[in-house]
Amino acid sequence: MGALDFLSDYFSNVTPKKKHKPMQTVEIKVKMDCDGCERRVRSSVTNMSGVKEVEVNRDQSKVTVTGYVDRNKVLKRVQSTGKRAKFWPYVEYNLVAYPYISQAYAKNGPSGFVKNTELAQPNPNGADDKITSFFSDDNPNACSIM
Repeated sequence: MGALDFLSDYFSNVTPKKKHKPMQTVEIKVKMDCDGCERRVRSSVTNMSGVKEVEVNRDQSKVTVTGYVDRNKVLKRVQSTGKRAKFWPYVEYNLVAYPYISQAYAKNGPSGFVKNTELAQPNPNGADDKITSFFSDDNPNACSIM
């Protein structure tokens, strides 16, 4: 049976399926001054294969692309319009443990956002998380007095 399976696989015309890219959201910071800049950036990204949705926010200088795309290809496509572009370097300040440290605070960033730095994230081995989960209802080894 092994030889017959080998021969049937060898002579079949079935090509292996290509792996699809995962659905993802790519956020890019692009300096846009006018409607023409916005239209040029939007049209360059919209024509890419796999793009499902493009959202341009000129006030924040942000382009959000959702679809089955490679994030580096999206960045290169936006840069091909002649605009300076980079990946979105900010996160919302309420998602960060320490938003007001000097390395995370961005003076020229959009309001409500801080820089995405490792120093602003909590230490996973820190004592704060261990102490708060010690008396948690989700912890099966918690104190039985509670």
